[in-house]
Parts: sequence; structure tokens; C-alpha cells
Amino acid sequence: MNKFLAMEVFVQVVDTGGFTRAAENMKLPKATVSTLIQSLEGSLSVKLLNRTTRHVSVTAEGAAYYERCMRILSEVREAEDCVSQTRGSPAGRLRIDAPTGLASEVIIPALPDFLERYPDIRLELGCSDRQVDLVEEGVDCAIRGGRRLTDSSLIARRVGTMHYTTCASPAYLKRHGRPMHPNDLVHHRCVNYFSARSGKMFDWYFKKDGEKIQVALSSHIALSDSYAYTAAGLAGLGIVQMADFLMAPMLKDGRLVSVLDDWTNEPLPIHVVYPQNRHLSAKVRVFVEWVAQLFLNHATMR
Repeated sequence: MNKFLAMEVFVQVVDTGGFTRAAENMKLPKATVSTLIQSLEGSLSVKLLNRTTRHVSVTAEGAAYYERCMRILSEVREAEDCVSQTRGSPAGRLRIDAPTGLASEVIIPALPDFLERYPDIRLELGCSDRQVDLVEEGVDCAIRGGRRLTDSSLIARRVGTMHYTTCASPAYLKRHGRPMHPNDLVHHRCVNYFSARSGKMFDWYFKKDGEKIQVALSSHIALSDSYAYTAAGLAGLGIVQMADFLMAPMLKDGRLVSVLDDWTNEPLPIHVVYPQNRHLSAKVRVFVEWVAQLFLNHATMR
């Protein structure tokens, strides 16, 4: 038995709560994961996990062993990172998750620079407006926007700011006119955005001369994907509040027109988040530093 691999598998099973997800994250057959756990329990002469057909939970002995495994694996990774830093090239698989629009419009166009700097990193970039579970899905870190990050199991580092503009298609404005104040939006057709995970509708934010307004608008259509939301605005379905990095080219060529120009929208902080119980490896650190610099240099993300 490869004791080190067995320890890694055990930690994954505990973190994800099951053999199937652990096998998927580690790209191992489920039978191999099961065999390694059985061999580990046999070598220790102790039961580490309670198993049912639907659930896996850690025993008291397993919980104590898990903490020791985490420390050992962390020290091993630190040793590997030390070697990686010495040779000047972090290496290995790096799995990132980012919102679709932000990934497509800002991150991916700049990735040739990142991959040229770090050729030994194998990058896996998940693009979705769904908020992933980093532990269960084996994601090293994720880029998220939010005024309040409520998941206390994650460490967050602010890396940028997302700015918004309220706008509509020329056809919509010709038919329905322009709102002159945020409160006028209740008399307009507005397109809402909702969380794919919770179903919660996002409020609209405005500020002017120290006055702040937060508006919860009813709508005849709501969407949970940034590109679908953009398409709704272009189709004249209503007024939208879009991130500047998406809206800028459409505003420039006249496909969309900004409204409420004397009101600014409350910016949304952008963070890189990662689990508390994971060692921040060299490859994650260099990605975080790189993306923070990328956003700093991007005209719409400062």
C-alpha cells in the first residue's frame, strides 16, 4: 500500500463526504479508493469511517487521524513548494473556477501570459455563474463577486472591483422612454439577475451625492447567466444593470445606451477564495498574484 496516497485519499473522502466524489476529484477508480481506505484501516487496526449506502462519516479515531494527515500532507506540500520556488517554476494541476463572463472577457484573453510565465502548471478553468463547492468539487480556488461572503469555511482575498452601468437597447428606450431617477424603474420593464444556487434575486444599487438607494425590482424575466442576461438587454426585453467589462463594447457601438448617468452604481468587490484547511500552494499563490495584477491593470476592474 502507498501510505502517502492512502492518506491523501482518506482526506479527500472526509472532505467530500463520500467515496465517489473523492474518486472523481483524484481521478482514481472508486474501487481503488475503497481498497486504499480498507488497507489503511487494516494497517492501523482501527475503523476510520462509518459507511452506509448513502452516507460516509468519520469516526472519533478517524477525526484525530484526519487532523494528523492534514498536517503531514501540508508539510509535504510545503517541501514541494520550496523546491518549486527554488527552481522558479510552480508545477502541477491547478483547478480554478470563475464566473462565465469574467472568465471569457477578462481572464482567458490574458492567459497566454500566465501560461508563458508558468509553463509547468496544468490549468483547469471551470466557467460557470453557479457557485461551486470548492471542497466537494476539488477546486483549488475560485473567483467570486460579493459584498458579503458568508461562507466562514473559506479564506477570501480581495483582488479587484466590478463596476456596473444601467443601460437598455435604443429600441426599448424609444418605446418606453428613459428613467430619470432610480425610483422610476418600478414603472419600467427591468431584467433581474438571480443566483443559480439559492434562487435569490439581486437588488439594484445606486448612489449620488452621498445618497444611496437599494432597489428590489419585480420583473417579467430573470436570468442566472451573464451572457443570457446580456442577450436580454440587447433584445430590448428591459433595462439591465451590467458589469462594465461586458457592457463597454456594446455601449461604444450603440447597441446599448446608458441611463441614469448622474447616478453611479455600487461597485462589487471581487475576491479569490480557497478553503481554510488547504495549504496555499505555490501554484495557487502565483495565480492569485497574477489575477490581482490583471484586474489592477484592467480599466473596468480597478
